[in-house]
Amino acid sequence: MSLLALSQAKVVPFGITLTWETAAPDGFGRKVILTNGQLPGPPLYVNQGDDVQFLVKNKLPFELTIHFHGIDQIGTPWSDGVPGISQRPIKPGQSYLYQWNANEYGSYFYHAHDKAHIDDGLFGAIYVQPASNVQKPFNLITNNHADLEAIIQAEQKTQPIFLSDWTHLTSAERHAAQIATGLDSWCTNSLLINGKGSAICLDQETINANTNPLILPFLNGITYTDLGCLPPTLSFFQGDYPHNFSAEPFGLWSGCKASQGPTEVLTVSIKDKWVSYDIISATSTQTLVFSIDEHPLWVYAIDGRYVTPTIADALTIANGQRYSVMVQLKAQPIPKYTVRAVVSGVNQILGGTAFLSYGSVHTKGSTEASSKPYITLTGANATTDTIFLNESLAGPFLPVAPAKTVDETYTLSIGRANGSYLWKMENDSFPYSLDREEPLLFNPNELAKHNLSDLTIRTKNGSWVDLIVLPQGPVQPPHPLHKHSNKFYVIGSGMGIWNFSSVAEAMEVMPESFNLINPPIRDTYPTPLVLGGAEAWIVYRYQVVNPGAFLFHCHIQDHLDGGMAVALIDGYDVWPHVPEQYLRNNGFPLGSHHRA
Repeated sequence: MSLLALSQAKVVPFGITLTWETAAPDGFGRKVILTNGQLPGPPLYVNQGDDVQFLVKNKLPFELTIHFHGIDQIGTPWSDGVPGISQRPIKPGQSYLYQWNANEYGSYFYHAHDKAHIDDGLFGAIYVQPASNVQKPFNLITNNHADLEAIIQAEQKTQPIFLSDWTHLTSAERHAAQIATGLDSWCTNSLLINGKGSAICLDQETINANTNPLILPFLNGITYTDLGCLPPTLSFFQGDYPHNFSAEPFGLWSGCKASQGPTEVLTVSIKDKWVSYDIISATSTQTLVFSIDEHPLWVYAIDGRYVTPTIADALTIANGQRYSVMVQLKAQPIPKYTVRAVVSGVNQILGGTAFLSYGSVHTKGSTEASSKPYITLTGANATTDTIFLNESLAGPFLPVAPAKTVDETYTLSIGRANGSYLWKMENDSFPYSLDREEPLLFNPNELAKHNLSDLTIRTKNGSWVDLIVLPQGPVQPPHPLHKHSNKFYVIGSGMGIWNFSSVAEAMEVMPESFNLINPPIRDTYPTPLVLGGAEAWIVYRYQVVNPGAFLFHCHIQDHLDGGMAVALIDGYDVWPHVPEQYLRNNGFPLGSHHRA
């Protein structure tokens, strides 16, 4: 950032109060976390370079923490918001003051990072307005001056579209059900758009008609459940572990209960010409396909960073990812168009909808006729000319190359760990209980006390690191792996056996499989899908620039709770000094109180 931009930075206070109340975002009442009385939580808008003071008042009956997804926390690792890693959890009745700098522009979000409480509704948008000296890619969309002005205005008024999956069980009830049954839970009751939606029970004929033909041989004549859910009784997908099907609660894998909730309406005005949306996936379980009927999406940023603008009718978004899109508005629209989000995997047949409304504008001859969809209920193309996002075209703008060689390489096998709902990364499963131990930031040798040193990766400051991830097992869904702190480069992926000791060795054999010129720069990126015992690999490369303790984990909440994580002890040779107020007083000056 320029000296001018730094001089214009300011301190931005922002406060949230968390309460445990009954609400019905999809028409079914259950206990939820409300943030300042709403779901999703209120958005935080700041300018690049601002210092944020984020005050959390916990009036919930349980502990939790807040993570700022995608915020790199340069120089403030104690504000990353992970229990057992960077802080102690916020106790009921207490407050916590997170402080961090918004040094990177773009779309981010805050969410609960403790025991899957994101499933209970705790998430809210963060948007960092780019500094004036940041080069923008919009002239690659159009050279028309009026359109460029409208696009710039649209970005300045960009709005979040939160996509989330919703269950009629609380996160604690869902986790207890997995323990009682021994089963992996891969289905939800509804999909919400900006916290609104309905639980829809499809008839069996519709479910059968939309079942992926590739799955039919594994079903052995049985059908998906009335939730449109892949049956949990299939050992090929659950693994050969003990299960107690009699403990299955109503509505987790089967037992559909329809409920009518509110529908989100995105209101636009023809005179604006363009509108910008930050599509944010706060899903717990589902990878989704998103589209707006008859409105192509110009993807111009991913995970908060500009990319070469790429047009698509639909895009696939995994848990924790953010896609910023520019949408050209129609000069002669019908009053409203359907916004669609559907599950992309074979685990469930499920969709949710909202509306893009042109408000009270009624053009000559317009009607309330249904808009024409780009995608089907299963995320396939509804028309022969539907364009799905080609991410290989959406490279970083401007391209930034990673180092050609690395100092350290770690190979991490991921898969199940002695149970359908238990998972591992590297050699072991990250225990659920470690989030109540002394944070690794306070004592980077904490895990050694529990003989769990293999759950940490220790790196030197300034070093370049390759994390080579190998999904293993007969079936592995795409695991959206998220790295806390600074972003990584996705330098290569592929199908087949990885039998190399390093990327350099692999490049001698298959150089075409790697991109060291302009690879994707992300903080969340899924591993390849593995079916039928195939093998796959993917390489995440990053530089250690922010000493501290950070998590690298799957952002499917049940997989994180089940142990698919490893702790990065980055820059152990120049370990940061944790301020006393974070060591002992929830971020507040010593001697001051921190009651909610």
